[in-house]
Amino acid sequence: MADMFLEKFRALVPEYLDEKWTPEEGYTEAELRELIADSELPDELKARPRLPQVLEEFYLALGRCEEIMEAYHFFFDPDELTVEDGHLLFLEDEEERWVWGVDVDTLDVPDPLIVRRSSNSGMWNDEGATVSEFIFDLLEFSFEEETP
Repeated sequence: MADMFLEKFRALVPEYLDEKWTPEEGYTEAELRELIADSELPDELKARPRLPQVLEEFYLALGRCEEIMEAYHFFFDPDELTVEDGHLLFLEDEEERWVWGVDVDTLDVPDPLIVRRSSNSGMWNDEGATVSEFIFDLLEFSFEEETP
């Protein structure tokens, strides 16, 4: 499968951190597989050959880059991925009020729609965006410079 997002994710390091991207920012494919195997995901998901392409390429490009992985929101490490209410969870806000994920029935979609659950109500809401659109918008918002 051809890379769809890898270079765009790698480009976030120089864009937001003013540093050159290096391979140490992400995981290798073997490391990613091993971490997923060590996660709390159900066995049927661990047996899948891949995460949705967008998430896999995000972890390959930026999975070890703490400045991006923990910029006001916390992307789960691959071994922390979990499934709740039929959704693969991979992101939460710093106050733990919201968690984001994708419906497990859409894991074969390269860039599935993202949904958000409120910790208070437990209700899921469609974000009206794909995972990649949401990640790029979230990071742009997180790193935008405040103007005086």
